[in-house]
Amino acid sequence: MEDDSFLQSDIEVGILRLDKIHPVVSGNKIFKLKYYLQSALATDQKNIITLGGPYSNHLHATAFAAKQYGLKAIGLLRGRKPLILSVTLEDCLQMGMELRWSEKNTDEHTQAAWIQENFPDALFIPQGGQGERGIIGASEIMSIQGVERFDNILAACGTGTMGAGLIMGQKAHQRSLLISVLKNNFSVQADICNLLKINKFPHARAAIDFSYHLGGYAKKSAELFDAMNIFYRKHGVPTDFVYTGKLIYAFYKMLKIGAFSKGEKVLLIHSGGLQGNRSLTKGELIF
Repeated sequence: MEDDSFLQSDIEVGILRLDKIHPVVSGNKIFKLKYYLQSALATDQKNIITLGGPYSNHLHATAFAAKQYGLKAIGLLRGRKPLILSVTLEDCLQMGMELRWSEKNTDEHTQAAWIQENFPDALFIPQGGQGERGIIGASEIMSIQGVERFDNILAACGTGTMGAGLIMGQKAHQRSLLISVLKNNFSVQADICNLLKINKFPHARAAIDFSYHLGGYAKKSAELFDAMNIFYRKHGVPTDFVYTGKLIYAFYKMLKIGAFSKGEKVLLIHSGGLQGNRSLTKGELIF
């Protein structure tokens, strides 16, 4: 990738287009779901159940993948069923996913216990593909040809599942920099430690930046849209406003403050999720 900002900073920048791998099971989802689906098939489980929101990339990808593998998928959403479903949930229904709503605002462990009690024959996939199977799958992103050339790996961070996988799969010379898309999501450090089964966050190998959430998860602004539109005009790469848009926004801010040393090789990971842009008003993005 060529850009005046990169030349001024004297760094090499590349982008890993995971969004191009599959038109529906987009980006990192194909990696995070891989071993859950393999487990369901290997143990002859016919049903899978998972959690998500009205524009969830995870639900969307799971619905498609389940249909492809002949599995019954159940999507559990918090709150009351809305009068009008989002286009994402309409897609999930069309792909055969059964949708259920839970009005109880319970923690993750309570939810898991409830799911086990009510769906004992279903394989439970945590939200976002979190868990050991999810990070093992995500670690394989770092084995894609060409990734080993880069020193710094930049990616958006939500639950920390992909981040943990990147840390697990990176080479000795590499460092992962994760951009949190949630406000005050400081617990994600402990979540990543738990996923990697380590006691302390590996600061020498990774970092999480909490400065670029723009108000919180799925929060948006004109400044964010400007960054996404400029990046598209320059490079022809569409991003989503929840994850990869904030990654690009953060990256250009970091360039301005000299966050990278001359000669460094920086890889931006496009983790997919473009279908979520359908929640936006037409005209906010140029792509």
